[in-house]
Amino acid sequence: MGFWKRLLGLETRPGESEPLTDTTFDEKVLECKLPCFVLCFSLWCSPCQVMGGLLNEVGPGYLGKARFFKLDVSKNPHAPGRYQVKGVPTILVFSEGGLVARGTGLIPLNDLKEWIENQL
Repeated sequence: MGFWKRLLGLETRPGESEPLTDTTFDEKVLECKLPCFVLCFSLWCSPCQVMGGLLNEVGPGYLGKARFFKLDVSKNPHAPGRYQVKGVPTILVFSEGGLVARGTGLIPLNDLKEWIENQL
């Protein structure tokens, strides 16, 4: 059963992207003391699924330095609309409660690692 929970995003390991909703966004992201990376995605989007997997791969390496989240824009349109998310996948980076950077499209693993480091 653990495999299916992980596949559906119902169970995560430390450092992996945690699910967000419009109602939990402010509390988990804007009030967080660490830099937050929010993947805005949709289930029908193949590049989004790849980006989610890449973030789950690199996220555990940033325990205590950053937090990673995922937000399904189809089910939660308010938060992405507030930050003018026009397409998916989009990664929004927040620090001290404000948006500081964004990345759009599929980012290869090595470029993603470098981009994350530049945001910290």
